Amino acid sequence: MSAQKVIKVGVIGAGRIGKIHAENLATRIPGVVVEAIADVNLSAAQELAEKLHIPHAYADYRKIMEDNSINAVAICSSTSTHAELMIEAAAAGKHVFCEKPVDHSLEKIDKAIEAVKKAGVKSQIGFNRRFDPNFKKVRELVKEGKIGDLHILRITSRDPAPPPAEYVKGSGGMFLDMTIHDFDMARYLSGSEVVEVYAAGGVMVDPAIGEAGDIDTAVITLKFANGAIGTIDNSRKAAYGYDQRVEVFGSGGMAAVSNNTANNSVYSNAEGVYSEKPLYFFLERYMESFTAEMRDFITAIREDSPTPVSVEDGLKPVIIAMAAKKSLEENRPVKLAEIR
Repeated sequence: MSAQKVIKVGVIGAGRIGKIHAENLATRIPGVVVEAIADVNLSAAQELAEKLHIPHAYADYRKIMEDNSINAVAICSSTSTHAELMIEAAAAGKHVFCEKPVDHSLEKIDKAIEAVKKAGVKSQIGFNRRFDPNFKKVRELVKEGKIGDLHILRITSRDPAPPPAEYVKGSGGMFLDMTIHDFDMARYLSGSEVVEVYAAGGVMVDPAIGEAGDIDTAVITLKFANGAIGTIDNSRKAAYGYDQRVEVFGSGGMAAVSNNTANNSVYSNAEGVYSEKPLYFFLERYMESFTAEMRDFITAIREDSPTPVSVEDGLKPVIIAMAAKKSLEENRPVKLAEIR
């Protein structure tokens, strides 16, 4: 640790995702010190600070921005604050890690992009699934030409339980809240841009989600610039756990990722064949990827190299999500050019 520069980080937000990033930064990434954590719920910030031995806990995030000893901030607050906090962090000369999405407004995302470019700071958006070792291997196979010309991409993403209706009201809708990860994965795995979207959806899990103005089940068809086609299927409730699978199929072969389970044992007898259910939720399924994405962010700061997920990468899935919403509302394919 003495041989490398210590990076001091401030974490904004002490909720579920803030706790994950703060703990990873404080305990799993060498050469990093979490100097401060801020949350409007001061007691939550203080509790996390005590647990992780973080020197400062604030109710006002601006104290982190004003601290010249802090090199970078991790923005883990509510979505409505992301773009504004990115702009403030950039103005303060701090590198920025920001959870997805940057915002639900393209104009605000554009301003955040402009701010980080003008300030010359590093910026990374929290699409953690790119850092899952299984998905990374599939991306490498596509990039190396092992799949040949990509023909079909399939993504299945189903949660084990629906969120509360109150959460849904402020989430921006299923496409911007849940499917946005899959839109990013579609770009990442295919190595191509989405040019057209057709979405079908409904309320099949919880009527309260429909009453809140959203859907809980969807199938989305994608057309890519490289000629490939893709499908994403989403559900807010899979009775058997967290269902996360991908498949890429092309002229030279196919690569697929199945669900992670607690163990790989399979028991067979006269009545049937039995194996473990998928890991229950994203905290179990993707914990390794959360550490890896933050490690790469710190490496980019330390080595003055590009971050692996840029703010532009944060913009494009939002455009796809908006096209999907328009498609659902108008019952027709929507080209991304109609949105941007």
